[in-house]
Amino acid sequence: MHRNFQESKQSYFKMSRTNFETLLEAGCHFGHLKRKWNPAMAPYIFMERNGIHIIDLHKTVAKIDEACEALKEIAKSGRRILFVATKKQAKLVVGEKAASVNMPYVTERWPGGMLTNFPTIRKAVKKMTNIDKLTADGTYSNLSKREILQISRQRAKLEKNLGSIADLTRLPAALFVVDVCKEHIAVKEAIRLGIPVFGIVDTNADPNLVDYAIPANDDATASIEVILDAVCGAIAEGLQERKVEKAAADEKNEDEGKARRSRQARTEKSEEAQA
Repeated sequence: MHRNFQESKQSYFKMSRTNFETLLEAGCHFGHLKRKWNPAMAPYIFMERNGIHIIDLHKTVAKIDEACEALKEIAKSGRRILFVATKKQAKLVVGEKAASVNMPYVTERWPGGMLTNFPTIRKAVKKMTNIDKLTADGTYSNLSKREILQISRQRAKLEKNLGSIADLTRLPAALFVVDVCKEHIAVKEAIRLGIPVFGIVDTNADPNLVDYAIPANDDATASIEVILDAVCGAIAEGLQERKVEKAAADEKNEDEGKARRSRQARTEKSEEAQA
């Protein structure tokens, strides 16, 4: 029985998408000052040291695995996950990781009503596309330099704020947020629409605001990156599985089509022979 327990324990740790040591090296265990803490984070706090809360990384590992499995299933179903991180430390890494799995992201200011007033945001994206189209076909070539400059500035502003969500044609299936406190507007909009929220939650935040809370340091770039590596790895797996299943389904349909055509040909031959 002891041997079986050890084997199951080993298989569990093999299955984990990250581990205690990796998270420790990245500084995921550092929380905020004790005076800034949110009591709802008490189950995820291991201890206090020099006035700073230390996060229990064993729980972080478990929560990362839980979130990754859910995100993998969403990606496998072909739905989109919107990444949100407007803080300086997270912008670059979130943009790179989200783009690597072809998911939309917001790293500039969150456009208020982006989810609750999605059709208006889509109109702004279409406006940007329309500017590109008119520039390409030479419509703007007859305008004055000043007018062309104004249009270029408008296009640059739209690209900066909405360029990363240009291919998001409908509401996302989930939100992944870095720093629940800073992105509170995005979280509120998602809750209002019933969109599940995944978030990196520090000791100063309320984990009950999100559906899948990952207790970790949300201020260090290394901490954010190590968590996003695991998350995007799971999403990539889901996308790959979807691709494989689709290829298998297409192959099956092709084989069925060939068999159907073969049966039809045999039927026609037998009918001709009888005639």
